[in-house]
Amino acid sequence: MTQAIVQETKKRNTLLRKLLKNKLATIGLIIVTLMGIVAIFAPLIATHPPNEMIVGKSFLPMNTEGHLLGTDNYGRDLFSRLVYGTRISMIVGIAAVLFGAVFGTLLGLVAGYFGGRIDSIIMRTMDGLFAFPFILLAITLMTVLGQGLVNVIVAIGIANIPGFARLVRGQVLSVKEEEFVEVTHSLGATHTRIIFSHILPNCLAPLIVYGTMSTAGAIISEAALSFLGLGVQPPTASWGSILKDGKDFLVLNPQMATFSGICILLTVLGINLLGDGLRDALDPKMKV
Repeated sequence: MTQAIVQETKKRNTLLRKLLKNKLATIGLIIVTLMGIVAIFAPLIATHPPNEMIVGKSFLPMNTEGHLLGTDNYGRDLFSRLVYGTRISMIVGIAAVLFGAVFGTLLGLVAGYFGGRIDSIIMRTMDGLFAFPFILLAITLMTVLGQGLVNVIVAIGIANIPGFARLVRGQVLSVKEEEFVEVTHSLGATHTRIIFSHILPNCLAPLIVYGTMSTAGAIISEAALSFLGLGVQPPTASWGSILKDGKDFLVLNPQMATFSGICILLTVLGINLLGDGLRDALDPKMKV
């Protein structure tokens, strides 16, 4: 048991060293970490209540009367709203991907392991969902589920299920042909034990990479839904809703659209850089 713990620790240290040797991945890790810190400590970082409207203080310029980035069209502090918008984006990104990963992984494991009619039914259903563009599927689900943060997570999570299911199924089809799986089966192990103790662990590396990349897509989707008025509803601060309000005042108050767009850009860029680094670090064929 002690030796296994030591080996696992060495593997993690090796992964971290490979990741940190990749400069772009390190930049991505720093960006994602900073965004996570902002999301967690939003009440401490924000200088004003995010929904506080100050009469007569609309469209204040930057660094005016204690407002770091000025105010929006309702006199609300823009910096504080962007800070709280980080929390919404991170919650939706992580929760939606976890939702899609759990259900997609289960479906992929069952389809790939048992095959036959079960495989056909599951994968044809996934193909049907794949027929819709990702954001169009999310919009369709939002019109059915209704507005709100939880429904945004569910809608984006459901849209993520087919990708995870197809990825896991492909991995299972490869792993289940390995000798150690056949030996385990011949020793009388149950299907559940084989799937979750022997096959699933060998699918984790591509799952981690795909999940990281999918988080960036989920954040963009949440921003798009909020921009269209289908996502998180006012007055809750969201990067997409701030961008939506800012597009009408690009000349009068450009910082509303500019800074919300920069937040989306930096977060998605950081996650993608981190995902690329994880892919290289987890690939034994890559020498970092």
